[in-house]
Amino acid sequence: MAYDLEEQEQLASLKAWWNQYGNLTSWVLIAGMLAYSGWTGWNYYQRNQASSAAALYDELQSAVVAKDNAKVQRAAGDMESKFGTTIYAPMGALSAAKSAFDANDLKTAKAQLQWAADHGSDEYKAVAKLRLAGVLLDEKAYDEALKVLGGESVEQFAGAIADRKGDILVAQNKLAEARTAYQAALDATDKKNPGRQLIQLKFEAIGGSVPAPKDAA
Repeated sequence: MAYDLEEQEQLASLKAWWNQYGNLTSWVLIAGMLAYSGWTGWNYYQRNQASSAAALYDELQSAVVAKDNAKVQRAAGDMESKFGTTIYAPMGALSAAKSAFDANDLKTAKAQLQWAADHGSDEYKAVAKLRLAGVLLDEKAYDEALKVLGGESVEQFAGAIADRKGDILVAQNKLAEARTAYQAALDATDKKNPGRQLIQLKFEAIGGSVPAPKDAA
């Protein structure tokens, strides 16, 4: 009988607690279940997006090999509209830009590079900006090219960006500014980098002076 009484007291306490907190607890549990369901659903969506984007990227690359620029651009457009948040989209945009450039379709090449610069990760943005500035340099759109290269960039591309700025400034006959840019490019480029020698040649060609190695004396 004592046990029954104790059990009844526990049930009464539980009912009282439920009356006060039960509704809130249910909402918390439901919210937690929804959050977990959303998280697992999002992961599935992300995996599915990546898998579909990878398949489309393979199609794009096959079109690049076949030199079918029209198909390349269609695949790139589909990738950007459907899978723009995946890593494959900026990769596809860069490939599509090269395909368009080779087909002498500079308008499309610039559009694809601008998309990669606007939507890619820092590394892809830097590559896209460098290539876009190169196209604009060829078109003699010097101020626009320098504008593209403005702003912050990832450290490993600092030398390449400064080098490209130097090329544009030389084309504008702004040699003093070009020397400054080439000097910045040399300072940011590892001495073991094979591209450093070309920067040095351009720097010296416009009157720049590269200090001799310290151990040369």
